Amino acid sequence: MRKSVLLLLAAFIVMPAAAQTADEVLQKTRLVNDYFISHYPDPTRPTNVKKVRPSSLWTRAVYYEGLMALYAVDPQQRYIDYTDKWAAFHQWTPRNGVKTTDADDQCCEQTYLDRYLMTGDEAMMKNTKENLDRQMATGKYSYWTWIDAIQMAMPVYAKMYTITKDRRYIDYAMRSYTWSRDTCGGTLFNTAEGLWWRDKDFVPPYKEKDGNNCYWSRGNGWVYAALVKVMEQLPEKDKYYKRLKKDFLIMSEALLKCQREDGFWNVSLMSPVTYGGKETSGTALFLYGMSWGIQKGYLKDKTYREACDKAYRAIVSDAIHDNGFLGWMQGTGKDPSAGQPLSFAKVPDFEDYGTGCVLLGFTEYYKLLKNQ
Repeated sequence: MRKSVLLLLAAFIVMPAAAQTADEVLQKTRLVNDYFISHYPDPTRPTNVKKVRPSSLWTRAVYYEGLMALYAVDPQQRYIDYTDKWAAFHQWTPRNGVKTTDADDQCCEQTYLDRYLMTGDEAMMKNTKENLDRQMATGKYSYWTWIDAIQMAMPVYAKMYTITKDRRYIDYAMRSYTWSRDTCGGTLFNTAEGLWWRDKDFVPPYKEKDGNNCYWSRGNGWVYAALVKVMEQLPEKDKYYKRLKKDFLIMSEALLKCQREDGFWNVSLMSPVTYGGKETSGTALFLYGMSWGIQKGYLKDKTYREACDKAYRAIVSDAIHDNGFLGWMQGTGKDPSAGQPLSFAKVPDFEDYGTGCVLLGFTEYYKLLKNQ
């Protein structure tokens, strides 16, 4: 009898954490989203962080990227109502008008085009098309001088290509991406280490205190997510798809090596001595990309599924409060030092983009579990 009890105790001790189900993941995703909507019930109200900004700014636009992903797996009308109230208030126009060439201004256009694809309502895409046409007419491809811009703007061009079948849009996006990748600052993508410098301020000879390169977690998460979003708009045989897939695989391998034992990624991916520590938004974006890559068969399930499971469990167990608030979330900025120090309870300067990142990561992880 005693021996049987000891064997049961031993089995319990070595037993891995209980596997989550797809339904459990969806419930957590709803919790995070419901917290945000309850705290920001009027999506038309401007933000007021140090100064007043319209709610069409990039931070809010990233939230709507996540909400559209959630709607795709959990089609509740209230999500659409919340989206359309916001977009219609801004007249389906990029922040600062159709003449803007700022990727941050254009991020909201991703959701405008998503809604156009659902409805066919020309008013939802007309101003976006004019904005992109104006930018392409400049003949300039060097607008994306910071890697966040790749996520903010590149998927807009890819979605417009899907809508119009006009190759000019994806050609322009890829030429701009290539300039950021290979020319800006010398090069922003270090293929040798598989990670991106945030902008020209961090390319060599810049080093962190421990002598390592500075790779910002969320910045790399922006690029990783953008690669997925653009590939989703292209046929797999497209030459651009193949180029982006190659970069996606290089990044995936590098990111896997950077994951912490607890499932998070550090704010500074390879230099934890300078602003290391767990961070939720980057972790969620890596969860998003890896979950997608496994489903496509590009990433080995045996290897990357464990990374996804760990990332999800880390966010759920150590970042999400009972009411859906997200802790360990870095505030806005351009490098690992921004918004420090982080904590479970600290409220970042903006709550919207972090929520969007988690919605993207969790919904893709939900699909991974649902489809396996």
